[in-house]
Amino acid sequence: MSSSGYELDEAQLRVIGELERLGDRRRGVYLHGPVGRGKSFLADAFFDVLPVRRKRRVHFHSFFQELHARISSRLHEPGAVKKAVDELIGRCDVLAFDEFHLHDVGDAMLMTRLLETLKQRKVMIIATSNYPPDGLLPNPLYHDHFLPGIALVKELMDTVELTGATDYRHLHGRPRSRFETGEIVTAAEPPAAPLVLQINGRDITSLGTEQNRIWFHFGDLCEKPTSTPDYLVLADRYDDWVITAVPRLETCDREAQQRFANVVDVLVDRDVRLTLVSDHPLHEIVGGDSLDLARTASRLELINTTG
Repeated sequence: MSSSGYELDEAQLRVIGELERLGDRRRGVYLHGPVGRGKSFLADAFFDVLPVRRKRRVHFHSFFQELHARISSRLHEPGAVKKAVDELIGRCDVLAFDEFHLHDVGDAMLMTRLLETLKQRKVMIIATSNYPPDGLLPNPLYHDHFLPGIALVKELMDTVELTGATDYRHLHGRPRSRFETGEIVTAAEPPAAPLVLQINGRDITSLGTEQNRIWFHFGDLCEKPTSTPDYLVLADRYDDWVITAVPRLETCDREAQQRFANVVDVLVDRDVRLTLVSDHPLHEIVGGDSLDLARTASRLELINTTG
């Protein structure tokens, strides 16, 4: 693919061979591996060449936001979950999930129902993830709840691992997106007037807004009970975010770490500019060996202009 400006590495070439074989069999694919190895790129290419007209590609966060909204609008009806799933899937023959990962037990149970429906309809599934199937819903308190879902993942998709030595997100160049124009700084002056926003029925405190820019204190955004659907709503309203007082995440509890990781996921997906204000360099902010923080570190490296 060098003529398109891409030079595929050995690991990617191996995976392409496996994807070609599975595509010929019309078999689902669960493509997983470390961050930044090109999973989404390869899965998108695989999706695009499948000779099927009725296919849909979704980002996992956005899909579940829409699923929750549709279920909520049908709570007065019997079979609300099934009807919402039916509406979302439509008549597609191929459904592709980018960044498949589960940390919420409710989402995991819904995912099991969704996989059952896709199996009944013989829908081909393509998914990318940083987790192998057995690593989904990793919290040991809840992991057993998704064992039926893991069994369906393995039944409906062949697991393909993409390894490789290079994290391509660490290769700096000219910014290719709005997110990549962000930065990590040690000081910034927020607006004078704090603002309380009503988002999805809850109050979220902002340090203030300036046109399309919104400011948050890390504690208000990640240490209070906010959620991914909240971030999606806010990202649709504001395309420039500043988060102040960002600590070393290893000093935060698991919930705050996960919320921060989800914020970064959403802002990358929505291509929102992000500025982090912190006394710590990136390697101290996201130190540790959590898979989610590894993904977050990789993404934040795109705006880490100080190296």
